[in-house]
Amino acid sequence: MLYPQRFSQFTKEHTDTLAALLCGLLLFLGWFALHLGWLGLAFLLLPAAYVIGGYESAREGLTTLFKDKELDVDLLMIVAAIGAASLGLWRREYHLIIDGAILILIFAISGALEGYAMARTERSIRSLMSLTPDTARVLLQGREEKIPISQLKVGDEIVVKPGELIPTDGIILSGYSTLNQAAITGESLPVEKTVGAEVFAGTLNGYGALQIKVHKPAQSSLIQRVIRLVEQAQTEAPPSQEFIDRFEKGYAKVIVVAGILLATLPPFLWGWDWETTIYRALTFLVVASPCALMAAIMPTLLSGIANGARQGILFKNGAQLEKIGKVRAIAFDKTGTLTTGQLQVSQVIAISEYTPSDVLKAAASVESYSEHPIGKAIVQAAGDLDLVGAIQVQAIPGQGIVGIAQEQQIIAGNAVFVQQYVTNLPEELREMAQSLEQEGKTVVWVAQGNIAEVMGVIAIADEVRLQAAATISRLKQLGIEQIVMLTGDNEETAQSVAKAVGIDRVYAQLLPEDKLDVIRLLQQKYQTVAMVGDGINDAPALAQASVGIAMGISGSDVALETADIVLMADKLEKIAVAIHLGRRSQSIVKQNIFVALSFIVLLLVGNFLGSINLPIGVIGHEGSTVLVTLSGLRLLK
Repeated sequence: MLYPQRFSQFTKEHTDTLAALLCGLLLFLGWFALHLGWLGLAFLLLPAAYVIGGYESAREGLTTLFKDKELDVDLLMIVAAIGAASLGLWRREYHLIIDGAILILIFAISGALEGYAMARTERSIRSLMSLTPDTARVLLQGREEKIPISQLKVGDEIVVKPGELIPTDGIILSGYSTLNQAAITGESLPVEKTVGAEVFAGTLNGYGALQIKVHKPAQSSLIQRVIRLVEQAQTEAPPSQEFIDRFEKGYAKVIVVAGILLATLPPFLWGWDWETTIYRALTFLVVASPCALMAAIMPTLLSGIANGARQGILFKNGAQLEKIGKVRAIAFDKTGTLTTGQLQVSQVIAISEYTPSDVLKAAASVESYSEHPIGKAIVQAAGDLDLVGAIQVQAIPGQGIVGIAQEQQIIAGNAVFVQQYVTNLPEELREMAQSLEQEGKTVVWVAQGNIAEVMGVIAIADEVRLQAAATISRLKQLGIEQIVMLTGDNEETAQSVAKAVGIDRVYAQLLPEDKLDVIRLLQQKYQTVAMVGDGINDAPALAQASVGIAMGISGSDVALETADIVLMADKLEKIAVAIHLGRRSQSIVKQNIFVALSFIVLLLVGNFLGSINLPIGVIGHEGSTVLVTLSGLRLLK
């Protein structure tokens, strides 16, 4: 039973190719029989070639005609072929039957090649589908049990052994390994992962066994979101393709009317004989059909989408690939986009007899009881120090925290808060703190209350992404006219980050609706504007922008759903790659449209001058269609 199933699957996947091959074989045998004068055999073989080669086109053409009340190219080809065969029978010029069969054959070959090209693009994109296993190894009461991925629940603990695919997104509870994330994020090198790190479905585990806690439903994993977005990209036509589709419907009607006029008027106007008139009219139907024009856009855009997916750039549809190439201005969110979004201790300054370790250890002893991001950054920085427990810890939101450690009162917070416990702040330290704040850093003062003495200050910073400055420089080289930064942070911090990355214009202290207003202002001047962000507060601006770009790993679910393009590895430098892909795709589309229209004009002129026959018209028409389709596939490289 295995071989019949495989054969059935093979024929289903390659129906167009098999039909074209069989049509070609029957045409050759029919031509050979006709050449030998075996008319009976020829009239059995040639109609079979017509039926097998033209069945799919006739079915699609008639369905469009009766269901949608529209004419399409497929039906025009079939009418032209049947017309040539009828004319050949009428005049007993049987070579015309061969001409009609050649038209059917070349049209079938063209359809098979277009199908192959589109399937290749689709396979390149949909290869993500095979990245997740069907089952996961779950720990149930100390035992491992395999269950379907769809049955996983948030909180389940799963085991992934070396060499296995991660079944769903989760947090590592125990173990250490390197994970190959190339298929998801485009990163070429394996990434080290240990306890507390997030892992993604579809990534390949290295040499270490991992115990992972599921922290979101399997259907909400990063890979599943990618798959849904890819499916959406396949079904949504960009504006240029929609225009071509509308153009085809009107164009086909014009061709039919023109064909009828050409089949009836020339004998009265120019004295042509009826056979020549009808033959030229049939050739006109073939060469004037816009097949190449129809194939000028979508193969190119789908190839661009596939190329981007391989590099960690997910375009949600072809329209966004078109638009990104036209972008003239880009707005960047600051926190989590231009910066890592993770606060880190950048500097510790101690005074008197204290050391930086003393200052950090004292602050961490009370901050270890805080859930504030600043407190977590301090505790993380003091990870190698022996912390002591604190009692009577009290946090004052927006100000600081106080507690008792080793019978000493420890105060950590802003200058105003610390001054409630310490009368005077050293002037030299105050100047240093002001300098740090001007650099965009948050300063935490640390003091001991029992002896009313300042120990030092800790500078906290949201580190700028390493590739941010190079990305901004590259975007300027690409001719982006305006690059701005939008942030809810204060002006000093915003200006500090902007200066570090090379952005000249900053909009600070913005609410989400303020970011939206800035995008609208930019659109009034530059028309096509991109917005890059990662948070919930960026969602309105991402939706308003001509092209919304979200950070794939650090981005919130709302930002990912709202954006048009997702950077899977949070690599800002991929924005320049996306713009290049967009511009390249538009260049290829314009080339394809020019080639398609040129072929149509040349063939029409040749037909009216009587210098081409039906087979030559078919070869020119279908050859141009195959040419522009293959041209579009250049973006796969």
